[in-house]
Amino acid sequence: MWLYDERGSALFDEITRLPEYYPTRREHEILAANAAEIAIASGADALVELGSGTSEKTRLLLTALDAREMLELFVPFDISYEVLLASAHAVADEYPSVAVHAIVGDFERHLEALPGAERRLVAFLGGTIGNLRPDRRARFLSMLARTLTLEDTFLLGVDLVKARDRLEAAYADAAGVTERFIRNGLESVNRALRADFAQHRFAYSARWDARQSWVDIGFHARSAHTVVLDELEVEVRFAPGEPLRMEVSTKFQRAELERELGDAGFAVDRWWTDRCGDFALLLARRAR
Repeated sequence: MWLYDERGSALFDEITRLPEYYPTRREHEILAANAAEIAIASGADALVELGSGTSEKTRLLLTALDAREMLELFVPFDISYEVLLASAHAVADEYPSVAVHAIVGDFERHLEALPGAERRLVAFLGGTIGNLRPDRRARFLSMLARTLTLEDTFLLGVDLVKARDRLEAAYADAAGVTERFIRNGLESVNRALRADFAQHRFAYSARWDARQSWVDIGFHARSAHTVVLDELEVEVRFAPGEPLRMEVSTKFQRAELERELGDAGFAVDRWWTDRCGDFALLLARRAR
């Protein structure tokens, strides 16, 4: 929530176009090749997109579903009001036969706000599931499984484990856009919590942790200092080199991911990857 204010959302959109940041291109490749199959397999009359952002890639799904003349409703769901409003209006203009019901919310807390439909396709794209640590991921997936009916389907995009240098480069690009995106999160905290995080006191870091299977993204304190968060009436003392994590980006392997989904109450129906095997999309249903 700290990262995706209006400026953060714009910076992330810029990140998706960087040469080092492969996930968006790879997911787009998979959707372009398989959107029609996804539309047929889901049989959906409603498309829900969690963490929708600009819904750019989602237009491939919207077009495929709309071509079957069954799609009645699109539900973009995002935490950023400004970006959500703009993308919802854009989709409504492009697909006049489809009703658009935009929801501002946190997908870890507000799934009950999703409107019902005969057959919903719930899409969670971009590898965003990887930003949730294992306990939160299990909780979210279980909650989503309970929210869906047996007629609904779940389309999940995940980034796959690969060489360390490619993973770290994707989050520490040469142009420094990702660093600006993460630093903007500190500014969001400063505004919301009346904090005094000073950018010059923190060095940016994006490091692959093979044991946890995630890229650890954040900062290290350049020197000993104290940060005050007035809204919380809290002081945080940093030692030299002490880390401040802003987010993680988990990378997956198929067998382990299918086990997680099974534990949460899902059964994986189909699995697609790009030609390079960098990224995957899977279609799952609630297990009976």
